[in-house]
Amino acid sequence: MTWSEFYNTYLNLEPGILEVVLRLACAMLIGLVIGTEREYTHRPAGMRTHILVALGACTVSILGEYIFLHYNTNADPARLSAQVIAGVGFLGAGTIMREGVNVKGLTTAASVWSVACLGIAAGFGHYALAIFGMVLIFLTLTVLELLQDKLFQGKKNRKYYVLETTDLAASLTQINKLAIQEQGTVQGFSAEATAQGHRISFRANFGGRHRKQHQQRFFTAIAEAEQTVSCQTSDEAVQAKV
Repeated sequence: MTWSEFYNTYLNLEPGILEVVLRLACAMLIGLVIGTEREYTHRPAGMRTHILVALGACTVSILGEYIFLHYNTNADPARLSAQVIAGVGFLGAGTIMREGVNVKGLTTAASVWSVACLGIAAGFGHYALAIFGMVLIFLTLTVLELLQDKLFQGKKNRKYYVLETTDLAASLTQINKLAIQEQGTVQGFSAEATAQGHRISFRANFGGRHRKQHQQRFFTAIAEAEQTVSCQTSDEAVQAKV
């Protein structure tokens, strides 16, 4: 079989089995790469969510193309895909949370929407567009985040905390409450069981002219809480009474 015959059989405008598999695999790769980065940074929508969004969008695109080629030549092959772009906004909205004056989850919502768009591109067989778009989104979420931290490090004060607690639920509630009260945002929560209870790790950002005062009050209140065994930041540690 010549390359021309192989292309016309499997890779032509009418998606054959091989072409469908390639498009779905491309969409899955996009969701895997972007979703892994979101999962690694403990965001609301992780790897499986992004993969499912990309695969769903890709499937709808393939279906729209199939309907156009086989059932009604007047049908718009992009009609179903347009509904995906609009509908996925509701899913992205579920990752956005408001805490006091702060809003979290906008970047993850944007990544979910972007993955859906790249899934559509893969579904129509535009592999170069889908892969290059994936690379640019990944660089935006990783490299540009580091650049953003350097550019705005004078306007935000980020601290890393490690908290030993005897009551996990009470400490989590207090951390979120104090962050809102002190005009800060808390990110990157992780918890693990210890002999004395639980160890909580997280980072907190404080903005504004009085960020250092907010940060100090936040740290003091957590360290002096009844359920706190110990509380450490990246540059200081205090022992609190149980």
